[in-house]
Formats: sequence, C-alpha cells, structure tokens
Amino acid sequence: MTPPKYLCERCTNCCRWPGDVKVSDKEITAIASFLGLPENGFIQQYTRLRANRRGLSLIDQADGACIFLDGQDCKIQPVKPQQCRDFPNAWNFPGWRDICMATEIPAAK
Repeated sequence: MTPPKYLCERCTNCCRWPGDVKVSDKEITAIASFLGLPENGFIQQYTRLRANRRGLSLIDQADGACIFLDGQDCKIQPVKPQQCRDFPNAWNFPGWRDICMATEIPAAK
C-alpha cells in the first residue's frame, strides 16, 4: 500500500519543532544570496556544526524554532532547504501528525 501524500498548509508548526535542519553547500549559497550576505557571513551568523560533525545545520531561536521563522512566515521561503520542502512526505518525526496541519491528498482511483 502506498503511503498517503500530504499538502503543506504552511501552518509552520514543523518549524517550531526543535531539530536539525541540514543545509548543503548549494543551499548555503542560495540562502546567503537571497539574504544578500556573503556565504561566510551567513555561515557564521546562521549555522552550526551538526551533532555528527558531518556538515552544517541552521541554528534555532531560543525557543527551539527555526531561526528563519517570523510569526507564521518563513523568511527564506523561496530558497528554504530541501529538508523543509520534503516534510512530511519524504520524512517526518514521531508525533508529527499531532502538530502538523497538512491536508491528506486523496489517492487517485
């Protein structure tokens, strides 16, 4: 059976969940350019070393929310990381359905 697919309603609840939002070199370039920052400046201001020391992740706000979450808006929506774009269809976390407002897309018959 094929797992259901979901349409993101941009509730931003997943952005408030503490975690590890990985960023690739390509994503760093895109986000830094979008913000009008040099890549090194972006890295210093908005990233941290991943726990496994195999790359960089975005830092969190004090409450655990994504650093780029502003109210109900993503400050980097057009260039947000693939990890964000893939939620909840390509990956999710235990309990995600309790907080996520994504709408299940009916399977084609």
